[in-house]
Amino acid sequence: MRAVVFEQFGEPATVKDVAAPTPTPHGVVVRVEATGLCRSDWHGWQGHDPDITLPHVPGHELAGVVEATGTAVTGWRPGDRVTVPFVCACGGCPACAAGDQQVCERQTQPGFTHWGSFAQYVALDHADVNLVALPEELSYGTAASLGCRFATAFRAVVTQGRVAAGEWVAVHGCGGVGLSAVMIAAASGARVIAVDVSPQALDLARKFGAAECVDASAVTDSAGAGTAGAGTAAAIHDLTGGGAHLSLDALGSPATCAASVNSLRRRGRHIQVGLLPSETGTTPVPMARAIALELELLGSHGMAAHAYPQMLELVRAGILRPDLLVTSTIPLDAAPAALAAMGTAPGSGVTVIEPWS
Repeated sequence: MRAVVFEQFGEPATVKDVAAPTPTPHGVVVRVEATGLCRSDWHGWQGHDPDITLPHVPGHELAGVVEATGTAVTGWRPGDRVTVPFVCACGGCPACAAGDQQVCERQTQPGFTHWGSFAQYVALDHADVNLVALPEELSYGTAASLGCRFATAFRAVVTQGRVAAGEWVAVHGCGGVGLSAVMIAAASGARVIAVDVSPQALDLARKFGAAECVDASAVTDSAGAGTAGAGTAAAIHDLTGGGAHLSLDALGSPATCAASVNSLRRRGRHIQVGLLPSETGTTPVPMARAIALELELLGSHGMAAHAYPQMLELVRAGILRPDLLVTSTIPLDAAPAALAAMGTAPGSGVTVIEPWS
């Protein structure tokens, strides 16, 4: 098969012919019809994920058709249209038994723990636990955005964030996850403030339901006061008359994390979605404010396969439109350059790779 491969972290990836995978007894091989290009893939390429061994094929958001099944798989057969969460659970650990497959103790992740979906085929573990059937009316390109960004945003806003109609919700970072969060929060009846430094990203946020937009680059210079994210937080307090009820860091940086926490009103809720890699493995968080205002600080890590039906029903009904988030479709040969560009120009919306085009 053809796949995107990198031999060294941070060095240019190439498209080459490699051996196609075979299914494990409990797994499947999926013919990849579409796969999303995500900032998490860029983090992996940069060496920020300790699970990656070289050489490596990235890619963790995918949709396609079951090509082959392992001998122990009972619920799937070749020809089934499927997608999968980026966290593939084992189905047998205490976390899985509690229904928390997104934090499985023995999880695997395509594109991280093993070769991923920037390829014509990908192997997936424990298929009967992890695969999600795709409605016929859902295109592969749209479905590819569900496995990480849209599903992650859905759980972050609805389950972890407990969004309620009429609340103020701030979304820091309007890439794929952030724009998904804007759409989901607005569809839930919340008043959304979108925060980014890109005019194009903020334009898309308005299109997807943001009531207000904040250009973080403009407010930081005038109101930064030497504190990361202080200008953004001040702008949100002014817009909301006291701060957001719920705030999400959908980008993942010390500045956006601090801005999210500092933008909350009393007893507000911060959800950390974006990855926060650092040399020390820790990120400064304004905990004094969390104590004084009794803030909730929560992480959100994907969404288990069994939780997909609620989201898919809203998509089927047209209440949620993940298809509108797909702003670019590229062939496999263009993926290495697009991956590298995410470090300096992440782009607006979701880019989908079609490995067979």
